[in-house]
Amino acid sequence: MTNPLDNVDQNYKVVVWATGRVGKLAVRAVAERPNLELAGVWVHSESKDGQDAGALAGIDDLGVKATRDQDALLRGDADCIIYTGPATSRPREAFDDFCRILRAGKNIVTTSVPGLVYPRGSLKPSTLQRIVDACQEGGASIYSTGIEPGFGCDLLAVALSSMSNRVYSIRGLEITDYSRDITIYEMRELFGFGKPLDYQGGVMIPGVIKFGWGAAVTMVAEALGVTLDEIREDCQFAPAPRRLETLSGVIEEGAVGAVWFRCIGMKDGREVVTIEHVDRMADDVAPDWPKSRAGGIDGVWRVIIEGEPSFDAEFEVGFHNDEDSTDHGLLATGMRAINAIPWVCAAEPGLVDALHIPLTPAIGALTTKDNGIHAL
Repeated sequence: MTNPLDNVDQNYKVVVWATGRVGKLAVRAVAERPNLELAGVWVHSESKDGQDAGALAGIDDLGVKATRDQDALLRGDADCIIYTGPATSRPREAFDDFCRILRAGKNIVTTSVPGLVYPRGSLKPSTLQRIVDACQEGGASIYSTGIEPGFGCDLLAVALSSMSNRVYSIRGLEITDYSRDITIYEMRELFGFGKPLDYQGGVMIPGVIKFGWGAAVTMVAEALGVTLDEIREDCQFAPAPRRLETLSGVIEEGAVGAVWFRCIGMKDGREVVTIEHVDRMADDVAPDWPKSRAGGIDGVWRVIIEGEPSFDAEFEVGFHNDEDSTDHGLLATGMRAINAIPWVCAAEPGLVDALHIPLTPAIGALTTKDNGIHAL
């Protein structure tokens, strides 16, 4: 692989695939970056077809019209597709999209499928082989990432372990207030918010947590040279102490107001690598559950390593009082993919993961000038 840092002035033509919450931010971010050129935008709905990409993203017109014509975009000269389309509710269709794009010779960076963060960790062999074949046929690569999985609980843990002499256990926690999240399917059906406490769908279905976070758990373990014996799942709900009004709907008193799930990597009968989500709909729900070291419950990622030496590191996103951590978390998610574009384009054809490419610094992000375009 050539090192993009040896030629920081190289430009890349990109297509943003879908203009949902992350996709809109991606359009704005690409418009701001000097090393990226927006070559196209794919949209699903007829109402967006033909609109200027800037208008869809809430900024000035960019001179690029959105289209529903996938074939036209794939015939174009884009180097990379930024795929932000929904996949949680349509995984089969998302993988169909990936294979089609890869066979057309277009590289992909995506935030849509957590299981692709470290493909050996969660994908069925047949699914994995299908992606590999498409990569080889088109001579292209695919890289999945995000703020978590993709950084906050997994890659950060691996980086911290570089200071370790001995590691006994690793815990990565995402601690979030989801009251401002508008994704009804994920909030209601996947995480169970607003459902009765005996809800058995979503993350309570055996295998769902492993599919979403088993890849990241496996990546951390294998980065430290350990092959896990098994991956276990654990999930519990806590009731809302009062009626809660959230952007994804009303949660009645006594319904699910918080969810705490764990994806647990086991070795020799011990929990060695665990990724946990502690998600609430208000700060007074589940007060005894994990929080940040300062007691915060929103926009926090925390990694705890027990070993020699031990570490307890955390970071917040959108920590100024006037910032919405949900918006900033979405931007951070998208930028993990966008900043990786030079490295994914330079990689050999195939599945790319965070253990096999270097850190992906934000080439072109550091500036002393304001060009008037802001992702948020």
